[in-house]
Amino acid sequence: MSRADLIKPSATMAISDKAKELRKQGKPVIDMGVGEPDFTTPGHIIEAACRALKEGKTKYAPVQGIPELREAIAEKMRKENGIDVRENSVIVTAGAKYAIYLAMQALVEQGDEVILLEPAWVSYEASVLLAGGKPVFIKHDHDFRDASIEDRITEKTKMIVVNSPNNPTGVVYSKEFLKKIADLANDHDLFVISDEVYEKIIFEGRHYSIASFDGMHDRTVTINALSKTYSMTGWRIGYAVASEDIIAKMRKIQSHSTSSPTTFAQYAAVAALKGDQKCVEDMVAEFGKRRDVLLKGLKKLGYRFAPPDGAFYVFMDTGINGEEFSKRFLEEYYVAVTPGTGFGKSYPTWVRVSYATSRENIRDMLVRLEEFRNAYN
Repeated sequence: MSRADLIKPSATMAISDKAKELRKQGKPVIDMGVGEPDFTTPGHIIEAACRALKEGKTKYAPVQGIPELREAIAEKMRKENGIDVRENSVIVTAGAKYAIYLAMQALVEQGDEVILLEPAWVSYEASVLLAGGKPVFIKHDHDFRDASIEDRITEKTKMIVVNSPNNPTGVVYSKEFLKKIADLANDHDLFVISDEVYEKIIFEGRHYSIASFDGMHDRTVTINALSKTYSMTGWRIGYAVASEDIIAKMRKIQSHSTSSPTTFAQYAAVAALKGDQKCVEDMVAEFGKRRDVLLKGLKKLGYRFAPPDGAFYVFMDTGINGEEFSKRFLEEYYVAVTPGTGFGKSYPTWVRVSYATSRENIRDMLVRLEEFRNAYN
């Protein structure tokens, strides 16, 4: 069997495509399946892209990314994340997803085991398989804040993947839990991929970058993007920060694949990182209000869910088969959510609900959810 045959299409993209198809048919669809902010990209970022276009910045960019953006990212990592890096330790990629893919290709060899904390974002498993590795799923404890990892480490273990704030649960990992992972990585000579794309969208707790912990600087690949923080999903600007040796390997692979991300979009990214951050604060504040509306409604209806400290998701137990729930909820009530099986086999009755939509839509969704529950209970 080929590596391509080992992977499945993205569950989140499949749901989104179906929702768009129904909306084209005139159905009153509420899409709470996609992981995409519904806000417009801030104006000063769009203006920077237009300015770059007018200035003729439309040619090939350096493979690793334009120096201005790499330096802006390095400065951000030093100031905000406590990671002492320079621009040579940064690579700009076509979205965070591709940064993860590059890191897997650079570090994972045939038969290497990669630990994924379940539920895990849908593309981690595919990235491991495409690199020839073996995904090892470890289920979170009951509150999704801890996991028993040490007993699953073998001589083949190469890497642990960490995602905080977490997709799909919204959980923000504690400093104590991250330190436990750091200690395991140091003791067993493991790499860590730390996916931090939701780091600015936090309502409770605090974000910590595991690369800032003792001994983790050279064994961690920190992944981030501008997609969620600045509502720039379609701009496809992500990045990875790691040792110069790891970045050099990722650079070689990128040079033979995408070459580099879109040039003028990189200049827009510089404006995003260096510009006024009030747009981010306002977006996060609105997400917090939406979260409160959704949680209040789910509690009233009696649904169980993971404690969403950040990101813009609620991972909810439907009490029935999650795939069947998602299918019926979309086809009969026109609400798109993502089945929990897309994030691992241990959650067959769960679904991910994205509240990257208006409070009005969330209230409407809760009405439809109550109707669904009454119809099938």
